[in-house]
Amino acid sequence: MQAENPGQQGNPGQHANPGQGRLVLAATPMGDIGDASKRLCDALATADVVAAEDTRRTRSLASALGVTITGRVVSFYDQVEVSRAPALIADMEGGRTVLLVTDAGMPSVSDPGYRLVSACVEAGLPVTCLPGPSAVTTALALSGLPVERFCFDGFPPRKQGQRRTWLATLATEPRAVVFFEAPHRLAASLADAVEVLGGQRRAAVCRELTKTYEEVKRGTLAELSEWAADGVRGEITVVLEGAAPRSSDPADLVDDVEGLVADGMRLKDACAHVAGSAVSKKELYDAVLAARRV
Repeated sequence: MQAENPGQQGNPGQHANPGQGRLVLAATPMGDIGDASKRLCDALATADVVAAEDTRRTRSLASALGVTITGRVVSFYDQVEVSRAPALIADMEGGRTVLLVTDAGMPSVSDPGYRLVSACVEAGLPVTCLPGPSAVTTALALSGLPVERFCFDGFPPRKQGQRRTWLATLATEPRAVVFFEAPHRLAASLADAVEVLGGQRRAAVCRELTKTYEEVKRGTLAELSEWAADGVRGEITVVLEGAAPRSSDPADLVDDVEGLVADGMRLKDACAHVAGSAVSKKELYDAVLAARRV
């Protein structure tokens, strides 16, 4: 079978095989309408079903792009994702193409989608993706930090105690960490980060990416916490620098363990977390007990 010419673009609304439906995940612009791809426009115009996180926003997007949606439009947001997936699976099993879009960025990345993808995989239905805008990769590129290796952690916990425990798990994380945050909680999250991770760890706060008032603030956690104290507006993506290599001497890590214990973590769990691959968990546990006896 001859491979498709990379220079040729298939119509995303057409089925991979006659009579076979499929799911198409499509990234949508985060702000600048010019980031919409031709493939997204074609998919909106030709899909049999458009599953949208917010149907009004999707119709507005299509109108701005000069696209007429000819298929059925259904709402598909977090609260209805499980209940509406079976009907969409039935559509695909009947030979229809279902296009899934969210309000901005890539479906499944802190947005509805992964449950439907899983259901398609289980049903043996094909799934494809139209790549495009992503706040995660855009923020990484703009951060000015080493991001060859990174992890994405969604939204931090809302409650302070849980948030501090989450931050403690990043104390020894060597990869850059990307996460989203609500603007009204950013100041509190950064203040907690200073307390848990130290004020000198570097980070970047990216605000309103690709939009008119896009802003990227880079600095230490202490500097960013001070900047955010008076309030910040807009959609926020934070990139946190990876942790520096840790000491291999258990005695040097005792204070880190005690800090986690003070925040409510069990001693054994704190030792396991701080030890990582740097030291033996048992040696660190013994070091903590020895320090307490002094």
